[in-house]
Amino acid sequence: MSGYKPIGVFDSGVGGLSVLSHLRIKLPFENLVFLADQKHVPYGQKTQKELHDLTERVTKFLLNFDIKLLVVACNTASCYAIGHLRSKFSIPIVGVVPAIKPAISLTKTGRIAVMSTPATAKSRYLKDLIGKFANGKKILRLGCSGLEDSIETLDSKKTEKLLNIYVSKVKSFGADVIVLGCTHYPFLKGEIAKRLGNGVRIVDSGKAVAERVNNLLQTPSKISQKNLKQVKQVFFTTGDPLMFSQVASKLLKYNIVGKKAYI
Repeated sequence: MSGYKPIGVFDSGVGGLSVLSHLRIKLPFENLVFLADQKHVPYGQKTQKELHDLTERVTKFLLNFDIKLLVVACNTASCYAIGHLRSKFSIPIVGVVPAIKPAISLTKTGRIAVMSTPATAKSRYLKDLIGKFANGKKILRLGCSGLEDSIETLDSKKTEKLLNIYVSKVKSFGADVIVLGCTHYPFLKGEIAKRLGNGVRIVDSGKAVAERVNNLLQTPSKISQKNLKQVKQVFFTTGDPLMFSQVASKLLKYNIVGKKAYI
């Protein structure tokens, strides 16, 4: 039965753990295999050809665990490589899309800021999303250089400095809705909200991704049932397992032991 099979999740780093958190809430009986490709972080500095190669190798690694579905928990990889992955592999693949459509329904001022990596900010994928759903609203595509890296290393001083810079730009723009267009950024949601004050909504895609995965698995043969077996989570990194374990444990607030992966 495929219900026994795990869900594969990957990101260039620890950001994808924010998506994994939503999967655990929505699908508490599913086994999960997570890979952080930290040897090659950040993905935003890679060419599209390099991203195709890296994400294909990551997918092949996760397929060794007989996964039944793949979640690309990285906005940059989703923007530049998900089409390639779907052309290469037959399993269902769910990507992370900046939450433009929900933001449009929430804004009252008609001004929305999308905080993302520079690569996602300038991607055709995001441009097309805005063109499809913006309906005349003003959208600030704010590439937050360095912010992803500061979260990878839990560099609080650097994170604070960068947040002050980027949130001030959001304030100057006058946005009343902020879209977190990088899976690392939900871990900073409280810090961003504190700087913005009341009246500004912050949205990300984690919950929507979990809902999409749940919908795709809604058959008795695909979804894991309560007490089917002991639920397992396995974590891998192509980088330093000790560093990953320390950062992941702090972000998720429970003990994580990462293993070394070679792709």
